Amino acid sequence: MNARKKKALALIALFLCLTLAAGVAGAAEAALKEGTYPPDGFSFSGGTGKVRITCPEIEVSGGTVTATLVFSSPNYPKLVSEGVAYTAVHEGDTSVFRIPARVNADMTVVGTTTAMSTPHDIEYVMHIYVGEAPAAPAAEEEETPAPQASTALSRRERELPGLTWERELPLRYAHEFAVDCYRDGYRLITVSDGSRYLLVPEGGEPPRGLEAEIRVLRLPLENVYLAATSAMALISAIDGLPALRFSGTREEGWTVAAAREAMAAGEILYAGKYSEPDYEMLVGMGCDLAVESTMILHTPKVREMLEQLGVPVFIERSSYETHPLGRTEWVKLYGVLLGREAEAEAFFEAEAGVIDAYADFPNTEQTVAFFYISSDGSVVVRNAHDYVAGMIELAGGRYAFDENTLPQTTRASVAISMEDFYAVAVDADYLIYNAAIDTPPADLEDLLAKSPLLADFKAVKAGRVWSTDRQLYQATDIVGRLITDLHRMLTGEETGMTFIHRLG
Repeated sequence: MNARKKKALALIALFLCLTLAAGVAGAAEAALKEGTYPPDGFSFSGGTGKVRITCPEIEVSGGTVTATLVFSSPNYPKLVSEGVAYTAVHEGDTSVFRIPARVNADMTVVGTTTAMSTPHDIEYVMHIYVGEAPAAPAAEEEETPAPQASTALSRRERELPGLTWERELPLRYAHEFAVDCYRDGYRLITVSDGSRYLLVPEGGEPPRGLEAEIRVLRLPLENVYLAATSAMALISAIDGLPALRFSGTREEGWTVAAAREAMAAGEILYAGKYSEPDYEMLVGMGCDLAVESTMILHTPKVREMLEQLGVPVFIERSSYETHPLGRTEWVKLYGVLLGREAEAEAFFEAEAGVIDAYADFPNTEQTVAFFYISSDGSVVVRNAHDYVAGMIELAGGRYAFDENTLPQTTRASVAISMEDFYAVAVDADYLIYNAAIDTPPADLEDLLAKSPLLADFKAVKAGRVWSTDRQLYQATDIVGRLITDLHRMLTGEETGMTFIHRLG
């Protein structure tokens, strides 16, 4: 066993020991004291729209915990927990419940709301924290908050010791990254979160005096671990797959044909998902870069471990672009990383030409709600400034939600309660179910089984309900085809669809 592998195994063992120790310490801190006092934290999922839930206090007596839960709506008469129903005390614009509770563990309850045409049950998962810090909420791949790109990028410093700046890589739509080009092939990538990466050409050396926070990537990159699924199609489009050696997705999980073929041939190896990578494989086989989605932010110890083992981590943020072509323009960043700049420029210009042709689509003024229903009963929609909303506009429609009907957030996706979704989308002209995230409904009946309330919706009654296919999220290289599909849907031309199909 070589010295590098021995060091990697020692670090992995240390990492596991520290994680276990932290868990024991957290349990010790969670000993409950008697009395009435506010918890150290409270979180919930299943209704993060206008209706919010708070836990102002808990009462501990004889080892039994009673929680006070306040719903920011007077329309919740009942709450069921562990099979027992509790009646609300209505105080002004709120509904207040006092129920037995668990701390430092998830607790599932079902609230009944009368805000819609018929009473409706909504499932919530709550977590009361005592003696420990609230954990980061679980999220879909695109739901981690993104910092404002303009701040980090506008403040970036182009002057680097020993290097001569020549130009900035031209970008037409992307705002989440920037690339500065220096003499002799050096490149500096700056991402919207402030991360910076200096690409050192083959045979070159990093300049002396380089700031410590700038990560150095030595070219060529030949053993990349790709855990960000949305990047695969763009990398494939510029023939960049030979640089990929490891995947965070199994062969059957890819909808990109070239990725499946490369894994079947053993050219790309499965090295564990983003939250549980095979550290020994990555280090032992010389992984030179891990390209992660923002999901890695929910497992900071994994990122820390990778970097301690000498594997630089790059976090992909294309989903936070507001223009559809902004996401596609990330192909230029992968062109820089993989030495395929000319191919990336040619691909982007061809795709931009396709989308530019849609600029003259007249707007039909018909509204479209794009959503999926989460397992906890909440409805996940796209941010009003998201690229999906932009696609709908380019196709000649209007996105049903705006900044006045959604919580203020920088997330790409927004979870809201069913009653908040109902209030806006019930009158939408079209419904599109986002099956790229959830299991595709087989038909309209299958979709209505997720929520019978959808039967009240205008689009359902008019037969204007559609669903995406599973490959949508990974198909970042052909966004123009989705805009075409949306335009055909809005104008009644249903032949030749690529990404969406009618449910009823």
